[in-house]
Amino acid sequence: MKKGFVYILANNRPTLYTGVTNNIAKRVFEHKSGRGSMFTKRYAIHKLVYYKYLEDIKSAIIREKQIKDLNRNEKINLIKLMNPSFKDLFVEVRDKFR
Repeated sequence: MKKGFVYILANNRPTLYTGVTNNIAKRVFEHKSGRGSMFTKRYAIHKLVYYKYLEDIKSAIIREKQIKDLNRNEKINLIKLMNPSFKDLFVEVRDKFR
């Protein structure tokens, strides 16, 4: 079974986008290059502010749905637990999960 990641991207407002993938470095690079999704491209949402590794993609999909059900403040609090300064974590995942 393939590993999975759930992730949250943000822009400077911050507008948030939650996604799931089995290759986080590749997927975030796609978002940064404007090929990730129309929503992230339209609103310039390309800063990786949260991610979680899960043992399988099914678990990642379940977690993605749970996060999408959170309200905005709950999502921001989740991000702050991992990344209080909302820094871009792309280099970290690129180096860690090639």
